[in-house]
Amino acid sequence: MSKKWNQLPNGYLTSTPFLQFVLMTMLFPLWSVANALNDVLITQFKSIFELSNFASAFVQSAFFGGYFVMAIPAALVMKKKSYVSAILCGLAFYIVGCLLFFPASHMATYTMFLVAIFAIALGLSFLETSANTYATMIGPEKTSTFRINLSQTFTPIGNICGILLGKFLIFQEGESLSSKMAAMSPDQIAAFRLEMLQHTLVPYKYIVLILVALFLAFVFIKFPSCKPQVKETAEAVKNKVNLLSMKTAKFMMGVQRFRRSLLAMFLYNGMQAAVWSFTIRLALSLDGSMNERVAANYMIASFIVFFLGRVVASTLLTKMSANKLLFIYSVLGCLCLAYVAGVNDFSVMYPVILVSAFMGPVYPTIYDTGLKTVPAEYRESAAAAMVMSIVGGAMMPPILGLVADATGILHVGYVIPFLCFVVISWFFYTEMHIENEKHETELKEVHQL
Repeated sequence: MSKKWNQLPNGYLTSTPFLQFVLMTMLFPLWSVANALNDVLITQFKSIFELSNFASAFVQSAFFGGYFVMAIPAALVMKKKSYVSAILCGLAFYIVGCLLFFPASHMATYTMFLVAIFAIALGLSFLETSANTYATMIGPEKTSTFRINLSQTFTPIGNICGILLGKFLIFQEGESLSSKMAAMSPDQIAAFRLEMLQHTLVPYKYIVLILVALFLAFVFIKFPSCKPQVKETAEAVKNKVNLLSMKTAKFMMGVQRFRRSLLAMFLYNGMQAAVWSFTIRLALSLDGSMNERVAANYMIASFIVFFLGRVVASTLLTKMSANKLLFIYSVLGCLCLAYVAGVNDFSVMYPVILVSAFMGPVYPTIYDTGLKTVPAEYRESAAAAMVMSIVGGAMMPPILGLVADATGILHVGYVIPFLCFVVISWFFYTEMHIENEKHETELKEVHQL
C-alpha cells in the first residue's frame, strides 16, 4: 500500500501519517508518568529519609539536571541520524533508569534513588528533544502549532496515570508516614523504611513493559525523516551549522525573540515543577489529620484540570491567536498563585489545583514559538537549547523549599512560581504585540496593492 504523505523540501509533510503520529504521541504521556511519580517520591522520601523541604526537592534537581546534561547529545543524534534514532536512545535510557529502582530499593539510600531518577531523565531528555520537534514536523507546516498542542494534550493523561500509580502502589492506607514513624523505635523505623522503599519500585515494573513494547514499534515501523533537504554544494558545506560551535550559540542568542523564548521556557518549567512538587506536601501541612494517599487526590485533581485546560485551549486555538489566549491564561494563573502565597488556610488548595488549567498549553506554545524564531538549519540546535532550559525545573523547587524552610510556612514559598508566571505573562504579551504589528503590516501591503 502506497503512503498517503510526501515530504517537502523544508522537512514538513503534505499530510500527517496517522499511525506514526499516534506512536510518537504515546511518548508524551510516558515522560509525564515519570514526572508525576517524582511528586509522589518527594513526599515519600521526605518522611522516610527525614529530609527538609529543600533536600527533598533534590528529586527534581536530579530529574531536570538529567534533561540539561543530555539535551545537546540528543540534538546531535537528531542532526546526524534521525528523530527516530534519538527516540530509541531515549527509550533505552528510560528503561535502564527504571531498572535501577530495583537495586535502589534494596540499598535504601537517597543518593541511589537520585541516580536512578537522573538516568530516567537522561532518556526523557532524548524523548522530549526529539518528539516535541518531530510533532511540529510530522505533517503540514500550517498545522504545526496545533499538532504539538494536540500531542501535549496527552501529557496530563500520563500525569494522572503516574499519580494514580503512586497513590495506590507507593502510598499506603492509615496514618501519614511521619505519624507512623513517630511512634516507632529506631530499629522499627529502619525496618519500616526498607518496607516502604520496596513499594517505590512497583510502578516502574509496569512502565518497563510498556517501554519495551514501544521500543520495538519504533524499530520495525517506517517513519518519515522530516529533515529539510539541503543540497551539499561547496557553499552549503562551508556554511553548515555546527551544533556545538560558539558561532551557532552566538547567532541564536542574538535573536531577541529566541532569548525571550528560552527565558519563558526556563521559568515555566521551574514554575510547574515547584507547584506540583509541593502540592501533596501543602495539603498535608494544612491538615495534619490527612495521610499521603488522601493528599494525592489534590494532585489527581490538578492533572485533570491541567488536561481540561489543554483541551479547552486546543479548541480556542482554532478561533483565536495562541499568544492572546496564552496571555489571558497567564494572567489568570498569576491571580491563582498570588492567592496561594498570600492566604493562610486550606482554601489555597483550590487555586493550587486551578492554576494547572492555566499552565496547560504554555509549554508547547513557547516551544513552537522558539523554534520558529530561528532558520530551519538551526532547528536541532534550537530544540536542544529549549530542552536544556527545562533545567529551571531543577532550580525552582529547591528555592521554594528554602523559602518554606526559612519562614516555616510552606504556602509562602509559592511566591516563587507566582513571579515566574508574571514574567511568562510578559512574554506572551510581547509576542501578541509582535503578531498584531505583523498583521497590520500585511494589511497595509494588501491595501497598497
